[in-house]
Amino acid sequence: MNYSSLSLSDMNKENIPVANTQCTTSRVTRARAKALGTSGVLLLPPLHPVVKVKQEHKQILQPKTKRASSDNNKSASTDVVPIVQSKRRAVLKEITNNPFNHSSIKLTDGIRLQISNEVKRCTSKKNDRVMMAVAVASSVCVGPQGKTTTEALNDESIIDIDSKHKGPQMCSLYATEVYSNLRTAELKWRHSVDYMKTVQLEITQEMRSILIDWLVEVCEEYGLASETFYLTVALIDHYLSKKNIGKRRLQLVGITSMLIASKYEEISAPRVEEFCFITDSTYTKGEVLEMEQEILDVISFQLSLPTTKKFLRRFLLAAQSSYKAPIIELEYLANYLAELTLIEYSFLKFLPSLIAASAVFLAKWTLDHDEYPWNGTLEHYTGYKASELEITVLALQDLQLNNAAPLHAIRQKYKQQKYKSVATLTSRKPVKLVL
Repeated sequence: MNYSSLSLSDMNKENIPVANTQCTTSRVTRARAKALGTSGVLLLPPLHPVVKVKQEHKQILQPKTKRASSDNNKSASTDVVPIVQSKRRAVLKEITNNPFNHSSIKLTDGIRLQISNEVKRCTSKKNDRVMMAVAVASSVCVGPQGKTTTEALNDESIIDIDSKHKGPQMCSLYATEVYSNLRTAELKWRHSVDYMKTVQLEITQEMRSILIDWLVEVCEEYGLASETFYLTVALIDHYLSKKNIGKRRLQLVGITSMLIASKYEEISAPRVEEFCFITDSTYTKGEVLEMEQEILDVISFQLSLPTTKKFLRRFLLAAQSSYKAPIIELEYLANYLAELTLIEYSFLKFLPSLIAASAVFLAKWTLDHDEYPWNGTLEHYTGYKASELEITVLALQDLQLNNAAPLHAIRQKYKQQKYKSVATLTSRKPVKLVL
């Protein structure tokens, strides 16, 4: 029989996989096929080429199946490449501000021009809003002398303390407006200054001082930041000015306030069990959590309270601007004086910003008697004249010179060498203020 004249249907019936000249049913190897090809014998194509392509294409689209042999891979690469390439996603190229520079989307010139004009119009509006906000922030913020920020900075006696700080975390562009809002907030969220007489029946001023002195040691024990300590005292005063409690619950209010402040200020706050342990298990975890909920309800979850520390950071920056190199003792001494006021109940009548300005004034006077501690830059950024600090500075100096105070946790803290032992520094001359 001549296989060259055999029809496809007959070959299917006979189930002959490939043609040969010897009419054999053995499998045709590569060597034999090559020999047959060189001998001039015509080899027939595969029986079902369409089905073969579909099966190989299906195998490629299913990556979890067993990998085909090298022969199948070669055939798949030659037969199925057009099908696979038609479904392949375009490679994402470099992204630019123009969304149509490297896009595979076909747009007409009219549509592209319309979209480009729309993008430019939106960008122009955004830039206009930013410039307007900057202009408002620089013109609305008014200093203590009634000058705007722009007018004040034009004065040669006032140094721009924000021009050197270009980092985004310093927020130098919005610093003036932020501290202007803090000055408003300290009046809005001010607690009662005589709650020991009007609200509390069992708690006394001495009990409050002992509690805060003990909390200083707790902060040192757990390595908490000074911002946490200031916020803790602020939460205690806000709660006690609105809620009457007994003697037994005073320490519970203290550790719970520190727990809340730690959650707000610290990266890794101590656990509730640690605050229970520090009180020698006087209070249970349930009591602390119940008090936490009660304090937050009383203060209406207002945790962004303007404390002395927030103003002190800004005022110290203004004070350091008059020196060629920053003086680290000035920062430590001002922080020491400001923390001394937290223990004294009598300092509740002063605003946090006033205490911060007075601490900077007294710290500069203690370190240097030759130069008057107040200047135009400090007057502009603090908002206080030297005459307005007289009462607070004199009271703060008496507190500084009172070495016989029974509560000495803060003094012992700032006697350490890491704080340059600023607690041992005192003013050799009395404070003189120019009225």
